[in-house]
Amino acid sequence: MRGYRGIKYTLFICCYVFWVVSAILAAVGIYGKIAKEKDVVDTLTLDPALLLIVVGSAMFLITFLGCFGALRNTTCLLKMFLGILVAVLLLQIAAGVVGYLFTDMVMERTERLMMKAIVRYREDRDLENAIDFIQKKFRCCGVESYKDWSRNVYFECLDTNPSLEACGVPFSCCVGLQNQTVLNTMCGYGVQQLEESSAGQDVFTIGCLQGIALWTKTNLLLVAGLTSGLLLLEVCMIGLAAGQISWIKKVQQLKNEDAPRRRSERKDSYWYPAFADFNDDDVSE
Repeated sequence: MRGYRGIKYTLFICCYVFWVVSAILAAVGIYGKIAKEKDVVDTLTLDPALLLIVVGSAMFLITFLGCFGALRNTTCLLKMFLGILVAVLLLQIAAGVVGYLFTDMVMERTERLMMKAIVRYREDRDLENAIDFIQKKFRCCGVESYKDWSRNVYFECLDTNPSLEACGVPFSCCVGLQNQTVLNTMCGYGVQQLEESSAGQDVFTIGCLQGIALWTKTNLLLVAGLTSGLLLLEVCMIGLAAGQISWIKKVQQLKNEDAPRRRSERKDSYWYPAFADFNDDDVSE
C-alpha cells in the first residue's frame, strides 16, 4: 500500500502544480484580452493573450482530470488523462520528426508568420511587446533584415508616408550602449535609408529568423535539456497514471475474489448467535 500511496500522491501533486500554473496562465490571458481595445488582432497565432487563454484552458482541463482522478481513484478519469497525455506526447514527437524532415517548409511557414506579425505591429499591444522582447533577446531586427520593417505602414520607407517613423525601425532593434540609463526611443529613425555597414552601428541588422537559429545552435545543450526534461516529465506522469490504474484494478480484483467468502460469513452470522462460542457454564444469571 505504501507504493500505491506514493504513486497516487506523487501524481496528484504533479497535476496540482500544473493545474495552478494553467489557471494563472488562463487568468492572465483573460485579463489581457479584457484590457485590450475591441479592434485588435484576434488570431490565435498572432494574439499572445488568446494563445494564453487556449493553452491555459487546455492544461487546466487535462490536469483537473489527473488531480481528481488520482485523488478519488476514478479509473475513468485516469484513463482519459492517460490517453490525452499519450496523444500529446505522440504529437510532439511527430512535430519534431516533421520539423526535422521538412526543415525548409517549416522555416518558410515561420517566416511567413513572422512577417504577418511585423505587418500588424502596433495593432496589438501584446503582439508589440512580444516582438520587442524577441528583438531584444536575440539581438535581431525584422525577419530577414532590418529593412523588413518597411512592410509596416508606420515604418514604410516611402516619400508619401506621413508617419514620423517612416524609414525607421522600432527602438527594440537598437544596439544598447554601455552604461546607458535613459532609453532613446528615436534611435531607429531613418536607418532603413542607410547601408547595412552604417546601420549596424545603431541597430541590429541580422534578421530574427537567423538570430533565433544562431541562438538555438549556440545554446543547443540548454534547448535539448529543456525539451528532454519536458518529455521525461510527461513520460513520468504517464507511468504514474498507468501505475495507479493498475493498482486500482488489482484491488478491485481482490475484492471480487473475496466477495463470496464475505457473503458466506455474513450468512453464517445469521444462523449462529453472537455468543455461540461461549459455554453454558460461562453464562451467569
